[in-house]
Amino acid sequence: MAQCVQSVQEFIQDTFVPMVAVLCSEAAESSTRKNNLSFAELVRPFCRLTSEVHMRDPNNQSHVIKNLRINVTGIVTQPPQQTAIRKLLSEVVSASQPAEGLVANVITAGDYDLNISDRSVKASVPWYNNWKDTLMHLSSSKFHAATTPWFEAYRESFFQSMSPSDHEFLHHYLACMLVASSRDSDPVDQFLKLSQEQHRIQHSSDYSFPKWFIPNTLKYYVLLHDVSEGEEQRAESVYEEMKQRYGSQGCYLLKFNSRLPSSGTDEQIPDPWSHYLNRNNLQNQEICEDGFVPLVDKNKENSTNALELDGLDSSINDRIPNDFKSHLFQEDGLVKSGGLDGPNRPKPEMVNDSIKQNTATAHGLSLTLTDHDRIRQFIQEFTFRGLLPHIEKTIRQLNDQLVSRKGLSRSLFTATKKWFSGSKVPEKTLTELKNASSILYPPEAPELQIRKMADLCFLVQHYDLAYSCYHTAKKDFLNDQAMLYAAGALEMAAASVFLQSGAQRQYPSHYMETAIQTYKDLCKNLVLAERCTLLSAEILKSQAKYSEAATLLIRMTSEDSDLRSALLLEQAAHCFINMRTPMVRKFAFHMILAGHRFAKADQRKHALRCYSQAMQVYKGKGWSLAEDHINFTIGRQSFTLRQLDNAVSAFRHILINDSKQTAAQQEAFLREYLYVYKSVNQLSPDGPLPQLPLPCINSSATRVFFGHDRRPSEGEKQAATHVSLDQEYEREASQQWKELEEQVVAVVNKGAVPLNFQPTQYCLNSQTDNLRFPVAVVEEPVTVEVVFKNPLKVPLLLKDLSLLWKFNFRDFNKSPEEDAKESISNEKVAHLKTSPSIATEVISEFQINGEETKVARLKLLPHQTGELHILGVVYNLSTVQSSPTQDGMDYSPGMQIGGSYLNASNLRLGKSGSKQQAPHSLHQSSPSDPLEYFHGLSWTEGKAPHGLSVRGRQDLEIQGPRLNNTKEEKTSVKYGSDRRLDPIITEAMPLLEVFFINFPTGLLCGEIRKTYVEFVNVSKCPLTGLKVVCKDPDFFSFGSKTAALTPLSPTASENCSAYKTVVIDCACMSSAVTTSVSPTDFGMDTGNPLWVTDVPLPDSVLLPGASVQLPMWLRGPDEEGVHEINFLFYYESTKPHSKLSHRVLRHTAIICTSRSLSVKATACRSNVLEAEGKSDSDNLLVFLDVANINTSEAGVREFHIIQVSSGSEHWKLQKCINPAEDKDAKLGSRERAKLCFRAIRYQNSEATSCIEGKYIFADIVLGSEQIISATTPCADFFFQSCYAARSRKMIPQTTTGPGRPKTTDLAKLVQMCSEVDLNVIVLWKAYVVEDNKQLILEGQLHVALESIGKEASSLPQVQEAQEMALLKFVRPEQPQLPARPSMEQLSHLIKISLHYPEYYDHPFHQKSLCIVPVTLVLFNCCQIEVDVIIDLRHKATGPEMLEIHGSFTWLGQTQYKIQLKGQEVYTVPLKACFVHAGVYNLGTPRVFARLADQNVQCETSQQNSTPALIIINNM
Repeated sequence: MAQCVQSVQEFIQDTFVPMVAVLCSEAAESSTRKNNLSFAELVRPFCRLTSEVHMRDPNNQSHVIKNLRINVTGIVTQPPQQTAIRKLLSEVVSASQPAEGLVANVITAGDYDLNISDRSVKASVPWYNNWKDTLMHLSSSKFHAATTPWFEAYRESFFQSMSPSDHEFLHHYLACMLVASSRDSDPVDQFLKLSQEQHRIQHSSDYSFPKWFIPNTLKYYVLLHDVSEGEEQRAESVYEEMKQRYGSQGCYLLKFNSRLPSSGTDEQIPDPWSHYLNRNNLQNQEICEDGFVPLVDKNKENSTNALELDGLDSSINDRIPNDFKSHLFQEDGLVKSGGLDGPNRPKPEMVNDSIKQNTATAHGLSLTLTDHDRIRQFIQEFTFRGLLPHIEKTIRQLNDQLVSRKGLSRSLFTATKKWFSGSKVPEKTLTELKNASSILYPPEAPELQIRKMADLCFLVQHYDLAYSCYHTAKKDFLNDQAMLYAAGALEMAAASVFLQSGAQRQYPSHYMETAIQTYKDLCKNLVLAERCTLLSAEILKSQAKYSEAATLLIRMTSEDSDLRSALLLEQAAHCFINMRTPMVRKFAFHMILAGHRFAKADQRKHALRCYSQAMQVYKGKGWSLAEDHINFTIGRQSFTLRQLDNAVSAFRHILINDSKQTAAQQEAFLREYLYVYKSVNQLSPDGPLPQLPLPCINSSATRVFFGHDRRPSEGEKQAATHVSLDQEYEREASQQWKELEEQVVAVVNKGAVPLNFQPTQYCLNSQTDNLRFPVAVVEEPVTVEVVFKNPLKVPLLLKDLSLLWKFNFRDFNKSPEEDAKESISNEKVAHLKTSPSIATEVISEFQINGEETKVARLKLLPHQTGELHILGVVYNLSTVQSSPTQDGMDYSPGMQIGGSYLNASNLRLGKSGSKQQAPHSLHQSSPSDPLEYFHGLSWTEGKAPHGLSVRGRQDLEIQGPRLNNTKEEKTSVKYGSDRRLDPIITEAMPLLEVFFINFPTGLLCGEIRKTYVEFVNVSKCPLTGLKVVCKDPDFFSFGSKTAALTPLSPTASENCSAYKTVVIDCACMSSAVTTSVSPTDFGMDTGNPLWVTDVPLPDSVLLPGASVQLPMWLRGPDEEGVHEINFLFYYESTKPHSKLSHRVLRHTAIICTSRSLSVKATACRSNVLEAEGKSDSDNLLVFLDVANINTSEAGVREFHIIQVSSGSEHWKLQKCINPAEDKDAKLGSRERAKLCFRAIRYQNSEATSCIEGKYIFADIVLGSEQIISATTPCADFFFQSCYAARSRKMIPQTTTGPGRPKTTDLAKLVQMCSEVDLNVIVLWKAYVVEDNKQLILEGQLHVALESIGKEASSLPQVQEAQEMALLKFVRPEQPQLPARPSMEQLSHLIKISLHYPEYYDHPFHQKSLCIVPVTLVLFNCCQIEVDVIIDLRHKATGPEMLEIHGSFTWLGQTQYKIQLKGQEVYTVPLKACFVHAGVYNLGTPRVFARLADQNVQCETSQQNSTPALIIINNM
């Protein structure tokens, strides 16, 4: 329960105080009116005694009274109307609101931080969030609480408005002040008239109101003397006469108005009346002329209290006019329609105006501080000399009467034990008493006399005696079944026990519970039940029994009074939050209930406050339905209170959260939101565009594209793929494009990439580098892709959707100081499509279905240079016209619980009463106030117009990447900038478009295809420096730089070959046709990377609007599969630009290759050596193994090998050794062919071409046409293949680690012995059947022979995964051993050849020994000296060798040691001796060699040559 300003004891004591009536003469009343006060108001601030008072009880024991207060009021002879009381209480609560602008207090309760919005907050551990304040308040407060001044104001007004009843005497008048003025003609006679009038009011049967305590009421005569007007001597004389007539203790002379009008106004006199009058100003108002209070429904009256309505049956104690018969709150001026807990109550503005008017009135203007003291002294004299002696006397009289009537002892104290110790009569239960008739006691009944005595003792704080009397009366009332009397006695008995200081008795809370139940169920008196509940709840709260207090308060809620129920539910919610273990969710739930009842009572501000406080608990906990209900209510209440920003915010939360409402309910929410938003916009039509919550925008997913859209393909004309928003971003692909651009930029900048180089990015997203401002070009569109998501289940319609931007004019050729211009924006004219600076695309309608994510692409076309800032999107948000809903559809904004909806209009504890209000939509308007609506929150379908739209904006706020480079950035959370929406518009640049004509999608491996590429300049600027960079340079070629080497068009041969062909004579086909060309003619050896290729434009410039078609030859990759080949076209403007140095165009070609032929080649040394060493000194045999590995997937029928060519700087193919009868070798499926060719090294006379770096192409034609291999495209792809292979070999050398030994010159020399720099080109044709037509495809395969004896293949070698080697630790100071030639290399140092006759005839019958001369020729293949050992001794290791060798033997020297110089030919004459005719192998000499001047222990055996067979014939 909320904390009160007073303590509980002070609250109860001030609730029940002695009542004193006032009757004034007209002159006395006019004197007090000079101070804008009545007499009762004049003395009210001084009615509390500042000193202790002593009086004696019936036992003559002294009793101390502390802090006594009396209540002085004017006499009202008629009770007030109950509707007026209800109006009063409603206005009191409405006028008391939390002060605005206060610092909110945050209370931490469990996992919740609650903002109570009150300045008086105290707390203790563990709930308070500030430990310092906790320690400070720990000694003074046990639990935290927040004041609720509206509840205290209601409670005070409620107790003051209670009219006196017959079953108790606490509100009966004990005395009456008769006030006359010294200005009266005869004051004594005026006192007599006043006394007679009081007697008539009390004892006449015409007046049943007010109530008087005892028949002999104390009359106290007060003579007012206005010092400023009256004569003091006359006043003194009249006062002396009064003392003689009434006694000195029964009268008083009060002098006041001592302040003269002529005195200065600078003197500051305190105004003690403002506190009371401001607090009670609503009670002091006249009823409004446009009254709103209905008549009492007679059906609601009951037998207990005929005046009861809404549970209130009390009067308003207020100042009265002289005609005290008429009360302020009469029924005459009331309208008989509507209720006060509804919309017809007076507007808060009217109430506040009245408060301000009353507050502005000054009081006590004629009084001085001395007058204040006189009034205070007057009240003390009246209390000490008049009232308290009268009360003491009355208590004694009542005590004597009771004792005498009961026949008991003289003292009630002594009789108490006998009364309590007697036999107890069984008390009947409440159920048994429900049918009992009410008993009315006569005024002289002893039971009522006991009650009178108890009430008197209670009023003078004699709680022990009061409790004894209440307890005795309670038993008597229960015995008589007088339940109303019994309940009153129980209530006050419990209060007496609580107020006893140091009492031994425990507070009887069951007394209060029984009294409340009796008031409610039996007596049907809700006013007394409410009073008892308020008292008991305060007492329980002071004892920290918050759970019991909350239970009492909740039980008191009902349907008859929404205001009372709302206040009690709010107090119950505060009880839950004040428990030792705070029940936060119960607090929130009961605050919602209280807010609902406040709304029904038309207390909109309090309803809004309750819902807002409850929202703190439900927010963010996943209870979406509860959040929707609360936000909906907050939105409606805020809208009604003209708090439009709060209303918009509340409805915004309903829409942007993950709602679990039905589609119909969401549609209702959306229409409500649109109506509120439209109302807000109408208040400030010229203000900035508001932020719209729907649809949701994923700002980080926003993509920006610079440039025109890609042209679609037209027949065989395919546009370059470039970049588009339809492509998904791939980080690896982006890195590849960046590397390609770096390659070409490095070439343009002579091998170095500029420091300020930034790769071109046409499409920016969340994964690209957006730290720098992107660059766009004038007259080229900027497309922004915005991702919208509709979180609702109903479709949304966005009309006139466009981008919101701001543009700063800049001329980048001038300095910033010279080019300072103002910026422009389209925020005010966003609906316009054209602008002098930026053209904006507007999408007329953009519909997003329920729960759909949809992208919108919005374009801007800049016309001027400058800085563009894309701020967001602007659009009209509206609903889609839907079909009418079925009857019975529930549209109430409720919380779904267990599959059902808890409607806001039924959100209460009790059953729904008869007070039902027609539900109204927020959009209905009344003549008095277009924003008014009834407080019922039930939604009715169809009130809001369909198609309602509001215009607003949403900003695109993109957060950059988190920085994580420096230590400071790693230890904190910092984000970089994202500039993708802030492009710089630069001056015009050339724009290239590329089209590929008849570009294939499938090729055979090695297939040659000729296509055309069209380059178009679609801008108004010429372009130059066109280059293309590709990581697969052996895939395409634009031809040779020399026109003679490039065929202009396909020849008119029968197969329309892409090669340059010549028909030759068949007689010349056995020998090779050679041609020499330079690699520079084909773009090689230019110093540029192989990836970068210049596009041969005419005059190297492409003018604006011009186009050119160039031939392009393609060669299928050697590896089968799908290949992505990236082309990057680079070009520049003819004029320099400060912001953009170049532009690029991307294209990705997808090629699917199929298998064709597999070529494997091996080079071996020829045995042909002349003994003179003059010719054929370096011949090779080249063996080709060609296999058809095509799987006929492409419809290939057969392959024809039409030509074999070679290209090398040192070698050439000479002729085909084994020509077949059919020169054109045919290979069907899975067939294989073997070819053998002789290759020779150039002679010294021919080596002049090597100096120039030219390549010799040798063509061996196997068909009828010679393909000139030294021209395009054969030579292009040959050179590209060679240089690509060479670059691949150079890569590992550049990455050689420091631990790898360098190759020495010796090893190089040895290696050169077995090296072969010969490239073989196999040209083929394939016959393909496609669509019943035969096509001829042609292609070429390359085989690079590198060393003798090592097989080379045209297929790319698959690199096997290297096994993990063991880690070796090497000392860095250990010297590295030089690399030595391998045994394989050392075995090819010497070339061996035997010269002998193949047939030799010898007459063995004449001569038994046959001696044949044999010459052994040795050739040193190295450039250095070699030591050679020749061993002619036979070392037969098996019978096979013996059979081959036979009786053959060498004659003469069997071992030779010779030294051969580099490239030296040495002959050794030998003699072979045979004894039988037969076939013999002369290749038995073993040759060992080692490098001269080398520390080699043993020689290396040289490879044996092929068998040298000789046939010996017998003649």
